[in-house]
Amino acid sequence: MRPSGSWSASARYNGHMSDIRGRSQRALRAAMKARDTVAVSALRSVLAAIANAEAVPQSLDASSPTVTGNQYIAGSTAGLAATEAGRRELTGEEVAGIVRAEAAERRAAARQYQAAGQAEQAGRLLREAQVIEELFLTAG
Repeated sequence: MRPSGSWSASARYNGHMSDIRGRSQRALRAAMKARDTVAVSALRSVLAAIANAEAVPQSLDASSPTVTGNQYIAGSTAGLAATEAGRRELTGEEVAGIVRAEAAERRAAARQYQAAGQAEQAGRLLREAQVIEELFLTAG
């Protein structure tokens, strides 16, 4: 089942990160309201992949100023907002690469499921790839 067109036609990838996140979240809400479990799964996965790419890797260096230590927990942080981690800003090309990789991963898995005789699973993965491509990669 497809949502009532509220997200597929109007939400197109244009390379602007905040716009992508906002459109993704609106599309996710629309898919949830429409009870489109395939679209919900695909959108949550893409949003998580983008969020993971934005994460700044933690330094394992004990002399780092953010690692203050604690007598009870080694390597812990202490103080107001001591555990707040910065996020890096992704470029439009980086986001597009993540989105393409997510869609390609689903298509490759669908081919494997199809070869194994699991047509239902393959169809679901192909639908997820289609949702991702429609939302993010179709030119406006």
